[in-house]
Amino acid sequence: MAAVGLEPAPSAALDSGVVSKSCCHGTGPGYASPIEAMSGPREKLIYVTCVYNGTSIEKPDYLATIDVDPSSPTYSKVIHRLPVTNIGDELHHSGWNACSSCHGDSAVSRRYLVLPSLLSGHIYVIDTQANPREPSLHKVVDHAEILQKTGLAYPHTSHCLASGDIMVSCLGDGEGNAEGNGFLLLDSEFNVKGRWEKPGHSPLFGYDFWYQPRHKTMISSSWGAPAAFTKGFDLQHVTDGLYGRHLNVYSWPGGELKQTMDLGNTGLLPLEIRFLHDPAKDTGYVGCALTSNMVRFFKHSDGSWAHEVAISVQPLKVRNWILPEMPGLITDFLISLDDRFLYFVNWLHGDVRQYNIEDPSKPVLTGQLWVGGLIQKGSDVVAVGEEGQDIQFDVPKVQGKQLRGGPQMIQLSLDGKRLYVTNSLFSTWDRQFYPEIVEKGSHMLQIDVDTEKGGLAINPDFFVDFGLEPEGPSLAHEMRYPGGDCTSDIWV
Repeated sequence: MAAVGLEPAPSAALDSGVVSKSCCHGTGPGYASPIEAMSGPREKLIYVTCVYNGTSIEKPDYLATIDVDPSSPTYSKVIHRLPVTNIGDELHHSGWNACSSCHGDSAVSRRYLVLPSLLSGHIYVIDTQANPREPSLHKVVDHAEILQKTGLAYPHTSHCLASGDIMVSCLGDGEGNAEGNGFLLLDSEFNVKGRWEKPGHSPLFGYDFWYQPRHKTMISSSWGAPAAFTKGFDLQHVTDGLYGRHLNVYSWPGGELKQTMDLGNTGLLPLEIRFLHDPAKDTGYVGCALTSNMVRFFKHSDGSWAHEVAISVQPLKVRNWILPEMPGLITDFLISLDDRFLYFVNWLHGDVRQYNIEDPSKPVLTGQLWVGGLIQKGSDVVAVGEEGQDIQFDVPKVQGKQLRGGPQMIQLSLDGKRLYVTNSLFSTWDRQFYPEIVEKGSHMLQIDVDTEKGGLAINPDFFVDFGLEPEGPSLAHEMRYPGGDCTSDIWV
């Protein structure tokens, strides 16, 4: 993936259609409001990106279709696998061509799942409507075209826009430098339009983003330079400034970088970012992985944005690990559609947490469940308590199988009662911290959620072991329902 000396194309913000078009007539994809979405039909299928890149298996990554209908004879089974066309892609995050931001446009449908490849730079477009149980490849947007027209590489997060365009955050240039990162625009036919942000308004680092049109704002987070994170995690790279600690506040839809919030040493590696689902709200959260803090951001009366630590996961003193202290490593989180509960995972510690956020500034822990991690009983790694006692956590077996790795990606049912969990982060980091899931494959769980008083419990009837895949063990990452979910739908 060479840079070939190309200059980024001019910004496409002014002609992207986000100003001139609107979805304000008819009935289109998704739901009119987050609360309406909670009454939608129960999920029956879930799509999961599965990775062979970084393993010993020389096969293309694939999209797995999982049956999640308890009344089905194939419940908790992989019922279809769609391989992509290249080897070494690293399918990672995904998004839809249209979501609830286009609910008012009857000419639009949530048909195509957009799969950016983090390493190769290709973007695969998957048709899920012709046969939802057996999706098919519709189009490939080649990385060379993206690079030639925009200078962007390492595509990560995809969101649909109310205009019909698709926006994808890209984490660097063709050489893996963070300075080349920015936001790619595809039109409704998945043609490359250009960059969304105005020239000279690229962030320091890229990763996730979320827009809140009623506040004319988009905020993005910052992982790090691809040249650093693709080689595995090295603490020296943090010291060298190759990882982010900022939130980038943009005008929406204008693409002007209005403010950069430095989260400081309490906000290292801010990854997933979510506004509250209510589009009138002017607050949200970002999970800061390395410092394991959930940071809340909010708007002042003068229009500027501020931040504060809302939840802090304390590092554990440990023996027999690479460092004397182990961070929780918050790698994913989400918010229920009614904005009552926030869920996040600690990939290294191994727990899933549920917080009541009815007061967004004062989250209250209401549920915690250990489903893996480096400190589970039987591990060589031991946590040391305040009084010097050894601590290891009980991790239950599911269907007789010991859980490998730690909880990583999560997805919540529309009604908020079921939380799905996979455990692969990124193949290079998986091999570094959890080599057993690279060798034996990852897995997928379903956790039952108490939406009244709070609480989490493993569903013993659901378990998908990706170590048993026909082509060999694979790494399961992000999940999407055909009907939309808590992390891909944005309301306007």
